[in-house]
Amino acid sequence: MSTVYSDIVSSDLYTQQVKKLERVAQILSLDKDVVDSLSQPERVIQVKINIKGNDGTVKTFTGWRSQHNSALGPYKGGVRFSPNVTQTEVMALSMMMTWKNSLLGLPYGGGKGGIRVDPKSLQKDELERLSRGYVKAIYNYIGSDIDIPAPDLNTDPQIMAWFLDEYVKVSGKVDFASFTGKPVEIGGLSVREYSTGLGLSVITKSAAEKFMDGIEGKRVIIQGFGNVGYFAAKFIKEMGGKIIGVSDSKGGVINEEGIDADKLMEMKRSGETVSSYEGKKVTNEQLLTSDCDILIPAAIENVVNKANASHIKARMIVEGANGPLTADADEILRKMNVIVVPDILANSGGVVGSYVEWANNKMGEIVEDEEAKKLIISRMERAFSSMYSEHERRFSDYDLRTSAMAISIDRVVKASKLRGMM
Repeated sequence: MSTVYSDIVSSDLYTQQVKKLERVAQILSLDKDVVDSLSQPERVIQVKINIKGNDGTVKTFTGWRSQHNSALGPYKGGVRFSPNVTQTEVMALSMMMTWKNSLLGLPYGGGKGGIRVDPKSLQKDELERLSRGYVKAIYNYIGSDIDIPAPDLNTDPQIMAWFLDEYVKVSGKVDFASFTGKPVEIGGLSVREYSTGLGLSVITKSAAEKFMDGIEGKRVIIQGFGNVGYFAAKFIKEMGGKIIGVSDSKGGVINEEGIDADKLMEMKRSGETVSSYEGKKVTNEQLLTSDCDILIPAAIENVVNKANASHIKARMIVEGANGPLTADADEILRKMNVIVVPDILANSGGVVGSYVEWANNKMGEIVEDEEAKKLIISRMERAFSSMYSEHERRFSDYDLRTSAMAISIDRVVKASKLRGMM
């Protein structure tokens, strides 16, 4: 993807988020000055990072940290390494994190960061120097009570370990709660690895109980079999659901007898593709419109759109990815009476896992992994119940996505006004 095209895509993501905010603002009867305030991050930091490459040349990279809103607490959100990331993209994503954290009742505002880099083009030691350079450039603006970064696209526990170590060196603060998604040896929790997939499965189960008499025996298709898709499939099967279809970037498979997520993951780790699993071979496009009870798009954005929405056969869609449905698809599916559980709720298990890790670091490492898992499950169940109650009480004329955004934005506005920020 070219830089110019990337800028257009990222700018459009930000524009779409502002449009969604403006639509909800009308429902909540918010003044224009309130909307203008929420449309802009409180701070955007841009940094230049120079590192010495292994070939002796100096490599220059641009990074950002967008801190959208702190009315409910310190900023919280991941850092992505991508050749296509832009300032407007991290601005949009930080806004989305504000709404997500608010909806989940977490004591956080929204933040997001990124470095424009193809991490595959760097050797491990170069990647370490880049990671440390980023933290050295922004350390005055982060910390466990200010802004808590976490893994995101192309970042992982090792990068969080480098972040933490550099932060301690340059700030002089031995504060392990300043980053989440860390290795377990330095304050991380193993539950963080699967918390997004776990949360997604809990929301799927809760929604199935509300809208289709429970998850037991329901036929589920998951588009995207990475970390999130795998763990969602594993937990949904444990809850009584039946995984009949999955896919990765190279294609998918349908098996009405059921798909064993662990067996399929073993095949993937040995170099095979998802479509190597026994069953009917399908493309990603065919998988999305295959017959099922529940469809979980857990890969990339905009996969359900104006072109294919009318062909969806699922009774309910649970958004495992960020923005897998376009606005046109939303409208079509609404008319078809297909229930859509929005991403702002469905895929928020990751930040709940980060919250548990952050709180555990703050308290002095007193939570064990099994207790952490129970905390994530209870928090997700409570979030769904609270959201649906508010939906029925105040926003029953609207779909779940609109209700979820209205609830979260309303909380941020009230907190901002109480604090005198608006």
